[in-house]
Amino acid sequence: MADVEHAPGELRIPDGVGVVTGSPNGARRGIGVVVSRFNGDITTRLLEGALQTLTASGVPRERIDVMPVPGAFELPLGAMALAKTRRYACIVALGCVIRGDTPHFEYVAGEAASGLQLAGLETGVPVSFGVLTCDSRRQAEERAGGPQGNKGSEAALSALEMADLLTHLRPAAG
Repeated sequence: MADVEHAPGELRIPDGVGVVTGSPNGARRGIGVVVSRFNGDITTRLLEGALQTLTASGVPRERIDVMPVPGAFELPLGAMALAKTRRYACIVALGCVIRGDTPHFEYVAGEAASGLQLAGLETGVPVSFGVLTCDSRRQAEERAGGPQGNKGSEAALSALEMADLLTHLRPAAG
């Protein structure tokens, strides 16, 4: 699974420039997963997809720690806390926010996104965004394991790739 391409589209880089790349390789890595209990039937499926992908990518189960939090709004604080321990190569954040009739959706989804980005930027530990932001429960169910794939699995691959990329970059910078 380490050679699976998970980002759609083809990027073309011109010849003659240096390229720093990473692969979703989980060997010798500890991984933190922060997951929302809200919409737990959906987030359980996201977690299952992430765990399956992490183990298939070489991460031993005993090197994966899962931190449940109440909802998507609490994901950034959980991710920041895990990242600050320096025990994890990356953090996978999983949640599900379904649009309702009030602006609550925008606040929760927006703050989860910006907070997770901030956790990664402030700690230097990659934090992947595996938060579904859907208009309906049906859309959420599809993204959690339907024909469109599993967002938890995608988030795990992204986190592993970024962790690997940064390990290649850090020695070059020293």
